[in-house]
Amino acid sequence: MQTNLADFIKNSRDGDAAEAILRACVHCGFCTATCPTYQLLGDELDGPRGRIYLIKQVLEGAPVTAKTQSHLDRCLTCRSCETTCPSGVQYGRLLDIGRKVVEQRVRRPLAERFRRFVLKEGLPRPWLFTPALRAGQLLRPLLSKPMQDKLPRLGWAGRWPTRAHARRMLVLAGCAQPALAPNINAAAARVLDAVGVQLIVAPKAGCCGALRHHLNAQEAALDDMRRNIDAWWPYVFGAGAIEAIVMTASGCGVTVKEYGHLLAHDGAYAAKARRISELTRDLSEVLPAFEAELVEQLAGRMAQRVAYHPPCTLQHGQQIRGKVEGLLRAVGVDVRLCADSHLCCGSAGTYSILQEELALQLRDRKLAALADTGAATIVSANVGCQVHLQSGTETPVRHWIELIDSALAARGA
Repeated sequence: MQTNLADFIKNSRDGDAAEAILRACVHCGFCTATCPTYQLLGDELDGPRGRIYLIKQVLEGAPVTAKTQSHLDRCLTCRSCETTCPSGVQYGRLLDIGRKVVEQRVRRPLAERFRRFVLKEGLPRPWLFTPALRAGQLLRPLLSKPMQDKLPRLGWAGRWPTRAHARRMLVLAGCAQPALAPNINAAAARVLDAVGVQLIVAPKAGCCGALRHHLNAQEAALDDMRRNIDAWWPYVFGAGAIEAIVMTASGCGVTVKEYGHLLAHDGAYAAKARRISELTRDLSEVLPAFEAELVEQLAGRMAQRVAYHPPCTLQHGQQIRGKVEGLLRAVGVDVRLCADSHLCCGSAGTYSILQEELALQLRDRKLAALADTGAATIVSANVGCQVHLQSGTETPVRHWIELIDSALAARGA
């Protein structure tokens, strides 16, 4: 695609990146067929090809309107289009650039600005988010049905293993996950403990930065990333150095794997950020190395059918497919993928709050497809997907690692 960038962005870091991405796009339209919002709305401007054209216009100096902003806001950033694209267009990175420019040019209504402020300042801070969530859970019977649906049931984490092992890995606690689903990281720690790996939490690590980044607070997001790098760096070298930084939430994983790119311009952090990204592994990339031990320990104990929802941040963002299913099948689980398993469930970080109508339509479509598998349990690999899906069904929705952890616990009982 030919470009003629405006002076305000030409020859800048963002401008050079955007120009390279735009020039890679051949406007073939394959991406449109796999775009969830285009399928719902049928508007070319609510599909990747149309949004690319809008961003091109913005970067070439065309007037920016609230309508432009609305079309970009309605994108889930699921990156299904990147999986489909035959030209390797890095749509997600282009969208970040376009959204940042539009955010600077279009002033949002006061109510919308307030809602976004609460999300970007409240959710990444556990000391604010956790008490607020707990209050909502305690007052659940007094709330309206829509509000009750948004609140997950109160959950508890099991014990964290105390044994030391020669093999050590870090895990990101995250910001929302410890409150929303506190058992996930504890389950991962217990499963890894069973195969001889110690999972460690760096006390000063927090939000991965994804939440603020996707709400167009990019500088604040970069500060979140720098803080995590500082917290993890002492564990990277020396005696007892960690082997990997494990992500149990694929939404965090896709962002941490981008640290090297996002901080490439920062002389003080660029090299460290690259190293952190290199060390980052989704849990589904780590456990297959221990498949033989798990099969031996769990032989005949996991004969159940589950429907697996692969998060977009795993299958499209990280391009990881088949690993969760493969491991679960190896230990005896009957794993079913639903029709159109490549499509987003509508969670997408804060999307389910900011674009509620579209998010609910996507959720209900996904739940209907999952129900068609006949499975009595749904599993996923990202806390946002779990909470969003659970809000629309009585079928249990769990993280896949909790299945293995429960089976190991039953074995030891």
